[in-house]
Amino acid sequence: MDEPLGLDACFRQSNPIPLDARITCERGELLALTGPSGSGKTTLLRAIAGLCRIDEGQVCCNGREWQSSRSGHFLSPQQRRVGFVFQDYALFPHMCALDNITVAMDRPSASEKRARALDLLEMVHLAGLEQRRPAELSGGQRQRVALARALARDPEVLLLDEPFSAVDQVTRRRLQEQLATLRGRIEMPVILVTHDLLEARALADRICVVHKGETLQTGTAADVMTRPKTALISRLVDQPNIFEGRLIAGEPGESLPRLEALSTRLEISRSNGLRSGDRVSWMVPVSHIVMHRRDRPSRGERENPIPGTVRRIVILGESTMVTMHARDQPDRKITFSVPTHVARRNKLALGEPVTVSLLADGIQLMPHEDTMA
Repeated sequence: MDEPLGLDACFRQSNPIPLDARITCERGELLALTGPSGSGKTTLLRAIAGLCRIDEGQVCCNGREWQSSRSGHFLSPQQRRVGFVFQDYALFPHMCALDNITVAMDRPSASEKRARALDLLEMVHLAGLEQRRPAELSGGQRQRVALARALARDPEVLLLDEPFSAVDQVTRRRLQEQLATLRGRIEMPVILVTHDLLEARALADRICVVHKGETLQTGTAADVMTRPKTALISRLVDQPNIFEGRLIAGEPGESLPRLEALSTRLEISRSNGLRSGDRVSWMVPVSHIVMHRRDRPSRGERENPIPGTVRRIVILGESTMVTMHARDQPDRKITFSVPTHVARRNKLALGEPVTVSLLADGIQLMPHEDTMA
């Protein structure tokens, strides 16, 4: 049987930083760890790299055991062949770009090191800058040197700790594009820590939501963003439309219950194991809210129309974010997005009436939590 290719790690401890985490990342996959500051994302990277020792932990990479609290086996960071790109780059200021890369290598001759370093600099689009010291490079260039140095170890795993957080937006976008291109040339698990959900969605094959040292949910961006398992996860991935309700018996002939919420009975497309009578939390993503045209009210199936009043409008270039108060429940706010030209054509304005449909396929039921907290 072929050995599994990729990384499989789990960590548990109570102090000093509570952890209860499981991370898997296949070879050639990019996994994004996201969550609030202080949630333990960097600690998990350091634990994978062997830079900190967790009370109860197992790490296996490409079928080779790096760490096991059961057997006491523990490989040092030097033995693990991990490429680590730190948030602050961690380059040696007195060394040129070339030397910063060669110092990480374990190769027999200086000529081999130099040749490999030059190849890596070309790979990250820094050919010709090999003699410049970090102070002579831009933030984006220093970050690419750090990436080349991480790859110089011929790692089995690449760990990226918020690698683009210290550069401007234009440089950040270029570095993201270069990382996306580079992935096609490196066959290894890549784990990216980021606070930027847009970045995670753009770059990652899967997203893992981390909170207080616990990995709450791992899945594709679409799954995590539109099918969060709990109201807490919904908040952590910045979903604005989170409510409470109760499941009630459906109409005659319907196999699914209805959702009693927002002063109406909403149709749903799945119950997620919850049953009639259950009190639930639920959410609907912005992508599954459709505004009705004033001159042509929608009559589509399962559209769950909700009337209300516009209370906030934010124009973001070609897109406009609208917050409405649901009629009969003014303390319940629904946020949705429309193209700016549609907002203008429909003459959206503060205090104006508006009706939206909450598409049944977008309604995600979750175990009840106090969503007003």
